Amino acid sequence: MSAYRTMALMVMVVLLGFVLLGCETGGSGSTDSGDFAGDSDEDSNGNVDCPDGPLSEPIAGCTPGPVPDSGNFEADCVARINQFRWDCQCLPPLDRWTDGEPCADEHAEYDSTNGVHAGFIEDICAPKGRAQNACPGWGSEADIVDTCLQMMWDEGPGDDFNEHGHYINMSSTNYTKVACGVYTTGPGEVWSVQNFE
Repeated sequence: MSAYRTMALMVMVVLLGFVLLGCETGGSGSTDSGDFAGDSDEDSNGNVDCPDGPLSEPIAGCTPGPVPDSGNFEADCVARINQFRWDCQCLPPLDRWTDGEPCADEHAEYDSTNGVHAGFIEDICAPKGRAQNACPGWGSEADIVDTCLQMMWDEGPGDDFNEHGHYINMSSTNYTKVACGVYTTGPGEVWSVQNFE
């Protein structure tokens, strides 16, 4: 029996060695957050590995979990947009455009009584950016961040702006920053716009 135990122990040591080598830092499952996509893989922590640059199209059915609620709608909105850009298409992040947020807030408030994109179209304030997405009349700020932005991302891929415009704005590499605006009406409807520059 002693020879059998010795053999079993040797087999276990060899197997353990294979397991440890497979989990070695820098192995095939490691990620470098400075990389941008192409061959997008996800490791066990949900981190995306994008060694070949941005993908030409988003990963099909990409539904990353909601970003943590920081208590700051504008920051969470930008983080969620960037989450879709990186996790779903390996695109570089947009900067939070804080100088554009007061105008985005004005757009959200104006639109709540005048219709979607009314403030942007009527040029009621500046700086307004070059493109706009809107989430009109939602139940809460969290619904906008978690669900409305997901619905807009899910419009892609495609080139027809009438069908895919929200996704096109969110995934564009022509913009470098985004300002999220929000307004809550008296009855509690939450309106938001995202202005891209």
